[in-house]
Amino acid sequence: WQQSGLNTQSERKMKSSHLEQTYKILSDAVDKGVKDKNKEQKKRTYLGASSLGDSCSRKIQYRYMGKTPDESSDFSAKLLRIFEFGHVIEDMAHGWLVNAGFDLRSTDKNGKQFGFSIADDQVKGHIDGVVCGGPDGIKYPMLWECKSANDRSFNEFVRKGVAATNQTYASQIALYQAYMNLTDNPALFTVINKNTCEIYYELVTFDKLLAQKTSDKAVQILTAVKHNEMLPRIAVNSDYFSCKRCEFRISCWSKPEQL
Repeated sequence: WQQSGLNTQSERKMKSSHLEQTYKILSDAVDKGVKDKNKEQKKRTYLGASSLGDSCSRKIQYRYMGKTPDESSDFSAKLLRIFEFGHVIEDMAHGWLVNAGFDLRSTDKNGKQFGFSIADDQVKGHIDGVVCGGPDGIKYPMLWECKSANDRSFNEFVRKGVAATNQTYASQIALYQAYMNLTDNPALFTVINKNTCEIYYELVTFDKLLAQKTSDKAVQILTAVKHNEMLPRIAVNSDYFSCKRCEFRISCWSKPEQL
């Protein structure tokens, strides 16, 4: 009886070890597939409207130049899944609005996503959609921009609005409104709470000054690259909170002020 108990305990340990090994194989394989797929994505060769609102012009410049991020800053498979999950949620939100009776369009008759291109294709933007019609009491057409957020960030949008919560998003909306000629009516900014599936709606009036400021930043970056100049860092040391999270932190602070 005692020997039988020992064998059973030993078998359980072996089974547990085998399961752990199996789970690790599954996890590692999926993570590798996610990261490999991300590496296959083509790098942008233009300034994207979605990033021009970033507070650090040098970071945007690095991205435009195609600079390789620091090795230590590679996106984890988990974070890449979060990004992809966000895209899926936005597709769902599009369907919810359409099912609610809104005429929401995101592609032209050829299936190409709506967007704009200026400065010889050096600055581009692709919008989530345009609401062209729907229930009475709302002014159309209006730009539609959709994001997803965790519970903490979602509640910030609810309390403070997009302009005070995320300047990158606010700049993106203003630039889209300007170059898509959708300035007459407020944009519909939608945020989905990833934790609770709550939806936050905000009507964003066109901010002409912000659109001009963001456009000027694009020109400044393009001019700097053309003249082989690096734009100033955003801070005086690498401990600044934005620098700590930057994918170019090591290379930015260890290289001289030149291209």
